[in-house]
Amino acid sequence: MTELYSAKYNLEKGWPALLKNLDISVQDVLKHAQLPLDLLLRKTPAVTADEYYRFWDGLAHASQNEPALALQLAKTISANTAAPAIIAFLSSNNLNIALKRIAHYKPIVAPVRMYTEQNDRQTILTFAGLPQNGSLPTLFVAFELVFWVELARIATRAQVIPETVHVSIDLPELDAYETFFQTRIRRDEVNRVTFFAEDAQKPFLTVNHAMWAILEPVFDKRMEDLTQEASFRDRVRACLLEMLASGHYSMAYTASKLAISNRTLQRRLREEGTTFQKILDELREELARHYLSATDYTSAEISFLLGYEEPNSFFRAFRAWTGQTPEIVRANR
Repeated sequence: MTELYSAKYNLEKGWPALLKNLDISVQDVLKHAQLPLDLLLRKTPAVTADEYYRFWDGLAHASQNEPALALQLAKTISANTAAPAIIAFLSSNNLNIALKRIAHYKPIVAPVRMYTEQNDRQTILTFAGLPQNGSLPTLFVAFELVFWVELARIATRAQVIPETVHVSIDLPELDAYETFFQTRIRRDEVNRVTFFAEDAQKPFLTVNHAMWAILEPVFDKRMEDLTQEASFRDRVRACLLEMLASGHYSMAYTASKLAISNRTLQRRLREEGTTFQKILDELREELARHYLSATDYTSAEISFLLGYEEPNSFFRAFRAWTGQTPEIVRANR
């Protein structure tokens, strides 16, 4: 089954108040993340997957005096929250249903792949970053692990203790996190929380079928819209991901791979409000940022991987996208 990814993700409108309560400067967060300084003041603060990850990196940078910040953030979670994803979780009958529900709708909530497995002994939640965006930010991983456990405790009014917790990164203040989970955290190649089946089946005291009846059609419509977007735009993007390094990524070549004409490709992208060049530029920028932040590839090697014949063409394009040079972005990683 094809995985769905949204082009944009909404940041919660409560971030400014939350950061103020934690004595963290919004401007410091956004500046380090290289995001517009008025982003959180906008009616709909929407960001790409790459920008979403950078926001969390900026949050970690601006909160260096709080190494266990994810635990501080968890304390702000409430059953009275207005966040749709949290309402969807708390409205469920139990943890099994809640995690399945969130995993299904995760593509419209955050740039994260989320999977659940259930058997008669345990319920396992695993999550990872999107393939084209690399590893998840450390703070985000920590928060995601804490978040689902804290929500389970809020919903059941019980001290839910995971059977195991696995992380793919080194957590700062490990002792504080292990105290929160009340179990040992294991270093692994995956990010995973395993719940005992007994806890996963405990009734939620926050169950609210009437609320979910209102929310479900809204979530389904957004998923339907995303599926329609993904049906063609993401097919073009997937082709480009395959072909970039080979140098064969022209519109004509992409159209032939999709077994359609140039004109049809242009028309279908235009119907979705985008163009071939825009998809190509966005993909190149995302990949360039990933290579600069997560690898030691030289700028010349990155330009080759992005399909440029000359490094200078890459430098010019990168400055046009970001207003910065690749070296400056790498220095700030």
